[in-house]
Amino acid sequence: MNRPVTDITAPPTPKQLEDTGLPYVMMRDIVLKTMFRTSMTKLTEIARRLCLPIPQTLELIDAARQEKLIEALGTLGAGASSETAFQLTDTGKARALDALGQSEYYGAMPVPIEQYQEQIKRQSIRNIQITRRQLKIAMGDLILPPDLMGTLGPAVSAGRSVLLYGPPGNGKSSIANGIRAALGDNIYVPRAVLLGEQIMSVYDPTVHRKVRESEDNPSLLRQTGNRFDNRYVYCERPTVITGGELTLSMLDLTYDSVARTYQAPLQFKAMGGVFIIDDLGRQEESPQALINRWIVPMEMYYDILSLNSGEKIIVPFDTLIIFSTNFHPNEIFDQAALRRIFFKIKIDGPSQQDFLRIFSMVARKRGMPLDEETLIHLLQERYPEIDNVYANYQPVFLIDQMMAMCAFEGIEPQMTPELIDRAWQNMFVREEHIVK
Repeated sequence: MNRPVTDITAPPTPKQLEDTGLPYVMMRDIVLKTMFRTSMTKLTEIARRLCLPIPQTLELIDAARQEKLIEALGTLGAGASSETAFQLTDTGKARALDALGQSEYYGAMPVPIEQYQEQIKRQSIRNIQITRRQLKIAMGDLILPPDLMGTLGPAVSAGRSVLLYGPPGNGKSSIANGIRAALGDNIYVPRAVLLGEQIMSVYDPTVHRKVRESEDNPSLLRQTGNRFDNRYVYCERPTVITGGELTLSMLDLTYDSVARTYQAPLQFKAMGGVFIIDDLGRQEESPQALINRWIVPMEMYYDILSLNSGEKIIVPFDTLIIFSTNFHPNEIFDQAALRRIFFKIKIDGPSQQDFLRIFSMVARKRGMPLDEETLIHLLQERYPEIDNVYANYQPVFLIDQMMAMCAFEGIEPQMTPELIDRAWQNMFVREEHIVK
């Protein structure tokens, strides 16, 4: 059953070390590496960097002290703000260097993929129910055919793959972004995930927009008010947008041979959100090859990632994929591939009436007075040259051109048949042979 978009259960704060789902030796080594790389000594600072509650952090430090890897420095500060400081022993430094030789990862404790999978279920994009009003608001000033909302809405609510196709310049990319805006709610993104014995960084500030931090006071030994597990970051549902630069390798795990750590691929960073593949057909990879890469994730809701060792790891796939192309689907896909794309929506150019509405709206925003004679000239003289084919981008292009011309001539913004003709010439390139 679909739920309201605001009702997402947060990942609970670990009440004891076992709740992290991580092996002790890994956690201990991350503590040692973190202290070694950051030179942190205060318990609260170390806990904040590890993204663990203070009691669990202290438990790890006490265990490492029993192994003679960490020692207490004494009490820093005075009064209520005082706290014990710690440092690595020589043995601890040696162990930290050995652990860094295996992996440079330090800082936030990772989330086991099994635990993250449970959180994905709680915040699945397929649980969202989008209303017509939400979608209309998210589309902002876009003027769309009246029946398009009725097609887009079920596509988004289903959380299945969507193909937007049609002639260029009619807002396919804007519609794709509007779909993301309609989702509206926030989810929990892990800073890092444990895949088998390997750590994969997930949280990426270039992709994930943080909403807020956990609300606990890190200076308190007894943590009772944590709103969620600090190994996660509370973010807006992510949006990853790729275009002609997309390659198949960008959908694989990225291994840093120097740091000996992994970076999550694009589709994993988009988990719980939207992955927009724009300008499909402009990539080096063929559209058929790209769609073949998505067949298993789209149908089975899981993906298969390969570690540097060749080991295959099955991970969840919970992402709304939106393909956008200027090509007709039959030109770039075979029928088997098209069957795998759940919704196929054609985005046509506007009617003459909608074109005039867009033209009027853009002119008003730009401060350009409308002129009836110029509009009649445009519709009767210029558009027949291109068989009266209208596109959503054309009003913006023509008005911005006229605005630039008026600014250059030092006159108030205005539209005239002469200016519209000059703007029209810049919108198209005349077919001609150029002697080289």
